[in-house]
Amino acid sequence: MPVSAMTSNGKTKATPEVKLAVLGRAGVGKSALVVRFLTRRFIWEYDPTLECTYKHIASLDDEMVTMEILDTAGQIETLQREGHVRWADGFIFVYAVNDRQSFEEVVRLKDYLDDVKKTNVQCVLVGNKVDLMRERDVSTAEGMKLATDMACAFFETSVSEGSEEINELFYEVAREVKRRKMIETKSRRRSSAAQVKQVFTKMFNTNKQTNRQSSM
Repeated sequence: MPVSAMTSNGKTKATPEVKLAVLGRAGVGKSALVVRFLTRRFIWEYDPTLECTYKHIASLDDEMVTMEILDTAGQIETLQREGHVRWADGFIFVYAVNDRQSFEEVVRLKDYLDDVKKTNVQCVLVGNKVDLMRERDVSTAEGMKLATDMACAFFETSVSEGSEEINELFYEVAREVKRRKMIETKSRRRSSAAQVKQVFTKMFNTNKQTNRQSSM
């Protein structure tokens, strides 16, 4: 349900909504990433089977936006995953730089998402746990290449250390969602205007033809 914001003239208006799903293998730091973004705190322990949805109001490019963030569980059923994909406007794919299998899982998730959505999606790719450099198993270059293949922004970060990139990665995908929604809204308006014009043109031509026939 849209959240209302007060305008300068005292009237209220609904703030735009952005629905984001955080996807990735269990243990990559999805929950820690979301909580760090929302509270600036880091918590070590999470239930990997727990799924949570958070609502957050943020100022994005001088506009208030309601961000609804779905923190998905690590292991989810196919039907549940499809529901997540259809629900969300944008996606944050997370892997751990010390876990190659989690990196490969992102590729599978993106392929699945494209198959369900049937269109290009707004997303970002996040490599977490860069503080564990000695355990790194996925290079920065590999992450950048995958992001290029996915046509999305790429971030490497450490949720435990609270890197500045954390806020920006959420805002980046939210901006892309907003931009796409604006384009789709304008497209629908143009389409509706064209349909109305066609109806009036048809009515005008029909009336014109009727008048011509009655005058004969």
